[in-house]
Amino acid sequence: MLLQDKNAIIYGGGGSLGGVIARTFAREGARVFVAGRTREPLDGVVKEVTAAGGYAEAAVLDALDERAVDEHARDVADRYGSLDVSFNLVSRGDVQGTPLIEMTTDDFTRPIVTGITANFITARAAARHMTRQGSGVILALDSGSAHTSPLMGGTCPADAALDTFIRALAAEVGPSGVRALGLWVAGVPETLTAEKLGAVNPDMANEAALQGVLQGLASLRMTRRSPGVAEVAETAAFLASDRAGGLTATFVNVTGGMFAS
Repeated sequence: MLLQDKNAIIYGGGGSLGGVIARTFAREGARVFVAGRTREPLDGVVKEVTAAGGYAEAAVLDALDERAVDEHARDVADRYGSLDVSFNLVSRGDVQGTPLIEMTTDDFTRPIVTGITANFITARAAARHMTRQGSGVILALDSGSAHTSPLMGGTCPADAALDTFIRALAAEVGPSGVRALGLWVAGVPETLTAEKLGAVNPDMANEAALQGVLQGLASLRMTRRSPGVAEVAETAAFLASDRAGGLTATFVNVTGGMFAS
């Protein structure tokens, strides 16, 4: 198994993508610690992992709460002897579909500030343990919109900030045996709902808009199909494993060819 006896914290682990990644990591032998702000979905993931014969725990915390994140990471490392994987999947409050010249300052800056702050806090907590133990993997995820996409609001600069942070972090922690890298993922069909679209653009909170978005996303990809959650999760499990030991300071393009990289 790819992640046998690894201890992995997944922030946002109760979400539609986080849950699949948690189950995949557990199937590959990892002890999974799902963290998020809402108890119910986290407990649901733990139940599914346990029913499949894996090990999982849930922790209710906010990734923006430095003390809570530090204490949780320390608890995992102390109880199980190491912290091997940290993966941040928390939402940022992106607002999309509005021209930049019509956006409010708060809507534009929210994903930038929230995204980079949450990733910094969780990555820092993990890196402190990983550098001492001489191994570990810090994973991040964004849409790759730093390549520039219209009508994406603060998503483009938020992604650019995260891309740059991960590369800088990798350079600093690499000599201690720690890798930092990420995945570019743009519009995974199973994670999209009319309700979620409405959260970033109120005009798209309906089924017709959702189907239009899904068809549009597929048409933009080189493969003419959108990668699913299972493909994203399998890629993440590989990147977190020792088999990907030569990969760091980079993002893997899991967009189905939304753009060349």
